[in-house]
Amino acid sequence: MKKKITERAICGFFIGIAIGQIISIIISMTLGTGEYVLCAPEFVAIMKNEVTAAAIQTLLCGIMGAGFAAASIIWEIDNLSIAAQSGICLGIYALIMFPIAYITNWMEHSLTGFISYAVMFFSIFIIIWISQYMIWKKKLKAINRKIQG
Repeated sequence: MKKKITERAICGFFIGIAIGQIISIIISMTLGTGEYVLCAPEFVAIMKNEVTAAAIQTLLCGIMGAGFAAASIIWEIDNLSIAAQSGICLGIYALIMFPIAYITNWMEHSLTGFISYAVMFFSIFIIIWISQYMIWKKKLKAINRKIQG
């Protein structure tokens, strides 16, 4: 199990970096200014320069990817109910995501900013959870049909 978690974390680190880069490109394209915006301007100001901000944000995206990938092992623990698996994963994801989002200024540093980010985070989790549930439900029905003849 430790080996599987480590392998997922290492792979997830690089996937997290890639996803972070893709998101920054999408955000830059939607801004319509023609400029590439890698980091939130507030984060660049705190870090004193764009290179430091970019390096730290890239590292944090990798850490987030590693944490999410390692936590995915929860879904393979058969003696946990789906509700327990979902709650544990949601908690782990939130413990990883919220501090990183705060540090990088992906969320506004106010109660309103925290609440709006939380609503977005939980909404995305629910949408992904429901879609994965439906996919696996369909796959299991197909497997059961093959087994039954």
